[in-house]
Amino acid sequence: MASARDVKLIGRWASPYSMRPRVALNIKSVGYKFLQEKAGEKSGLLLKSNPVYKKIPVLIHSDNIVCESRIIVQYIDQVWTSGRTILPEDPYERATARFWAAYIDDKWFPWLSGRPKARVGEVGGEVRGRRGGEGSDV
Repeated sequence: MASARDVKLIGRWASPYSMRPRVALNIKSVGYKFLQEKAGEKSGLLLKSNPVYKKIPVLIHSDNIVCESRIIVQYIDQVWTSGRTILPEDPYERATARFWAAYIDDKWFPWLSGRPKARVGEVGGEVRGRRGGEGSDV
């Protein structure tokens, strides 16, 4: 099993993108050190570890650097194979889980950060209903 010296996660505590790999590491019982990034700042380690996007989260596992939350989760699931898997084994169920992960990334996470990309209930350019949450910005 990896120790916290071997595994580091650069992120922010309140970031939903950082939360996803933290949950995966905890499901797999992987010890890790969480390196907190300050909001609005980018540490030298972050810039060195993710020079392309320059954003969190970043997983550092020994000499391997993995960026982007969904990719990090897939890496965690494939490296630490003992115990339960993060994604379902069945190909259809796995595809469904990936669909919802992409939906959350595209619709829900931007809403949390105040940058809505789409509206709930938007289908083919139309917004259905406005009561009971449908048609609300998400």
